[in-house]
Amino acid sequence: MFAVTATRLDADNPLDGLTLGEVPEPDVPDGWTTVTVKATALNHHDLWSLRGVGLSADRLPMILGCDASGVDEDGNEVIVHAVVGDPARGGGDETLDPKRTLLSEAHPGTFAERVAVPRRNLVPKPAGLSFEEAACLPTSWLTAYRMLFDKAELQPGASVLVQGAGGGVATALISLASAAGFRVYATSRSEAKRKRAVEIGADEAFESGARLPERVDAVMETVGQATWSHSLKSLRPGGRIVVSGATSGQVPPAELNRVFFLQLSVVGSTMGRRDQLERLARFLVKTGLRPQIDRVLPLREARDGFAAMAEGDLFGKIVFTV
Repeated sequence: MFAVTATRLDADNPLDGLTLGEVPEPDVPDGWTTVTVKATALNHHDLWSLRGVGLSADRLPMILGCDASGVDEDGNEVIVHAVVGDPARGGGDETLDPKRTLLSEAHPGTFAERVAVPRRNLVPKPAGLSFEEAACLPTSWLTAYRMLFDKAELQPGASVLVQGAGGGVATALISLASAAGFRVYATSRSEAKRKRAVEIGADEAFESGARLPERVDAVMETVGQATWSHSLKSLRPGGRIVVSGATSGQVPPAELNRVFFLQLSVVGSTMGRRDQLERLARFLVKTGLRPQIDRVLPLREARDGFAAMAEGDLFGKIVFTV
C-alpha cells in the first residue's frame, strides 16, 4: 500500500527524511482492526517527528500521521481517535495513561491507504461531516475542544485570548470559542491572518504583543516562549493560561511574581479523550460549525503540504485525501 513515511530524522532539514512509496500492509494485533483511510490531516506533530521530537531513530521507518477518517471493516464511516492508551491506567482518562502514545510514535500512523488501530479508538462519523472535515478533528480540534471546555473552566460570556492565529489548533480555538459565545481576541504577526481570524469568529485581532481592550479570563497558549510574557500580562487576576504547545520554545521566563501575586493558574492540556472526540463531532453537527481547511491535496503530494507547514504558509488545516 502507499504511505508517507519518516525514514530519517533531521532537526534542521526535516523534509529530507520524508519518503513516499509502497510499504507492507499493517499488522493487526488482537483487539485491533483496520480502517481504510479516506482523508487524513497534517499536524505540527508530523513535522516535529521528522525532527526527532517524540520519534526516535530506532523506530524508523515510521508511517506518519495522527488523524484519519475512513471506513472500518464492517463498512461503517468512522473517525480515528489518535491516542493509544488504557483509560484504566489513567484513572479513567487514556491521555493520563503513563504509557499512552499517539499513532505514528510507537505504532504506524494514518498517512497510508490503511491503518491499524484499537477497536475502542473508532468513533462514528456523523453523516453531516465530510471525510475531509472529520479528518481535522482528532488532534487539533480535539485539543482545542478540551482546552476551552474542560481545562479552562470557562463560564458563559467569558473572554478568551488565542495566541498565534493561523495554525490548526488556533483556528479551531477561535471557531469553537466564538460558537460557544465567548468574547474572542486573537493575535498574529500577519495582517492577513488577523483578518482571517476575525472572519472565522474573533471579535478583534491584534499584532502579537499588543495591549488588549481588557484583561481576559483565559489565554489559549500554543506558541510558548515568544508569547508567554504577553499571555501572563493579558490575564485578569485569578485568570488561567491553558498550554498545549510551545512551537517557539519551551523555556520562557516564568515571571513567578506575576503568577503568585495575581493568583494566576497555568494548566497543561494534551489531546482529548475518545468520548470528547465523539461530543466534538456532535457539537459541529448541531452548530453547523466546520473546520477551516487551508487546502486539500492527494496523499501522493504530501511533500507539498509538509513544505507549506514548515514555511508557515497556511491558515487552518492541510488535508490529504487517499
